[in-house]
Amino acid sequence: MPRKTTKALTRKIEPDRLYNSILVQRLINRVMLNGKKQLAEQIVYTSMQKAADKLKVDNPLEVFEQAYKNIQPYLETRSRRIGGANYQIPFEVKGQRQTHLTIMWLVQSARSRKGMSMADRLALELQDAYNSQGAAVKKREDTHRMAEANRAFAHFARG
Repeated sequence: MPRKTTKALTRKIEPDRLYNSILVQRLINRVMLNGKKQLAEQIVYTSMQKAADKLKVDNPLEVFEQAYKNIQPYLETRSRRIGGANYQIPFEVKGQRQTHLTIMWLVQSARSRKGMSMADRLALELQDAYNSQGAAVKKREDTHRMAEANRAFAHFARG
């Protein structure tokens, strides 16, 4: 298996039923546990609707897309061993990795909230991300801060 994701290795994901969006389908797939896709769809659709109602936005897809943009990382650090020392080297995040990190952080932060249903937790996390708050946005800011702090080691990236 090659280290880099090639075109042949990327899976084609069909858009979801309600919004005809591939990003929403990726979110459904990430929320899904034990192959229960209908339950995951129900959770995602109700949470998007609840978040849109709470924020007084007509289209729930707009809420999700804005939240997605607010969580999306542009830089990350990768550990690399050079001359007996480990350095955190900043790299630009692009394409599928960017989408993966964004959706993973959103679902992780929703799951970390306790005391309510998953639909409510995801709705609250979508609202927070829409307003540039919450655990997922904090994760992105921490990742960017780490990359910015290690900008001095960026010259190790090409070599």
